[in-house]
Amino acid sequence: MSFTQRQQGAITLASGGLLMGTMGIFVEEARLGALTLVFFRCLFGFLALAAYCGWKGFFSRAQFTRRTTALALIAGVLMVTQWVGFFDAIHRTSIAVATVVFHVQPFWVVLIGAALFHERLGADRLGWIATAFAGLVLASGIAAGDNLHGHTSYLVGIGEALAGSVLYASVTLIAKGLGNLRPHLLALVQCAVGVVCLPFIAPLTAQHIAPMQWFWLIGMGVLHTGLSYVLIYGALPKLTTPIIAVLLFVYPLTAIAVDALVYGRALSVPQLAGMALIVVASLGVNLGWPLFSMLRPRARRHAE
Repeated sequence: MSFTQRQQGAITLASGGLLMGTMGIFVEEARLGALTLVFFRCLFGFLALAAYCGWKGFFSRAQFTRRTTALALIAGVLMVTQWVGFFDAIHRTSIAVATVVFHVQPFWVVLIGAALFHERLGADRLGWIATAFAGLVLASGIAAGDNLHGHTSYLVGIGEALAGSVLYASVTLIAKGLGNLRPHLLALVQCAVGVVCLPFIAPLTAQHIAPMQWFWLIGMGVLHTGLSYVLIYGALPKLTTPIIAVLLFVYPLTAIAVDALVYGRALSVPQLAGMALIVVASLGVNLGWPLFSMLRPRARRHAE
């Protein structure tokens, strides 16, 4: 049986999402602080991506102008900061909650893009965005008081995941201005920023890291930064926007399943309903589904 290019792209993107969905296990099992986790993710991710880019012949002076280098470095600072916040959010909340909250980032892209480029959002898109943030309130557990019990740590974790989603949205908008710079090289720069900058922020030592912890750290770099990015970036050009919009949710859905099956931390019914609202709203925004506009013809007919 031969696969078409679109089928290959769909399988590849879904595989990348499934792989990313297991990253929370590596974060939990490594049992290290967020700064240390991100440093070693960047280190091993840089080595994996550098080997791949070298093998594919991606390195060339034409890829890096003064402007693209500056933008890539800014994106790197934002991305590394987002990784630190996201990993700490997993420690404070759970894999599922942190991942679901983080996945409102497409809506920040729309809102920030509208603010910067003076784009008109329209009632439908604003309606879907409002739906997504209603889903966020449910999914986070704040509305029902799930897991809170007066602990500020959980709320801090929610805030970190939400702030991370804003930072990732900013990186997405910067990436759109990088022209023909390959996304693999952008990811490589991001890892390089983490390797260079993080030791200045917090002292890092490898003396007290056990052999099994090294397995999880290397896995985060090679699998969740090297292989997963290669799979995802390689698949995107082969797929249409609707297929991409649907398959991007393989990642959070896998993370929810992993948290429930491995750690017994299943989301409550309201949280699952919130996740469903975020998924539907994301598809509505990306695919241009009508929300209010489909009600207008009916209202007009009734008025007549």
